[in-house]
Amino acid sequence: MKPLNSIHRVLSLLLALAFCTAALAQTEAQPRLDSITLQAGMHNIRAEVARTPMQTQTGMMFRKEMAQHEGMLFVFDRPERRCFWMKNTLLPLSIAYIADDGSIVDVLDMQPLSEASHCSSQPVRYALEMNQGWFAKRGIKPGFKLKGAPFGS
Repeated sequence: MKPLNSIHRVLSLLLALAFCTAALAQTEAQPRLDSITLQAGMHNIRAEVARTPMQTQTGMMFRKEMAQHEGMLFVFDRPERRCFWMKNTLLPLSIAYIADDGSIVDVLDMQPLSEASHCSSQPVRYALEMNQGWFAKRGIKPGFKLKGAPFGS
């Protein structure tokens, strides 16, 4: 009877491992979100738009690459002080917190796999994540105004 219990244990472990692997693969194969084009001066940004609570919670988690001109725009219902972290995010990112009119309020660098909070200095409705250093390389700082549909321009 002991060998049968051992076989059941091994089969249960293998089944659990298969389930976990399938769940992880599904998470890693995160679908792309609908995207829009934003303008930062002469630079165009292809921004996936995260609107729903699940989309904003997941964000860039588990993604292994992002093109230089791509990013993710988080859209919230109302302006509030926003905080982001990088748990399960594999890429180093910079985040711009953005006011309703497209004006950048803050630009902060965030490290991969960190649970440190990166908060806006004032209430904002939007946040834009780009590859780390994207804003700095282009001289885009607080006060710079982005253009695009969400900002009424």
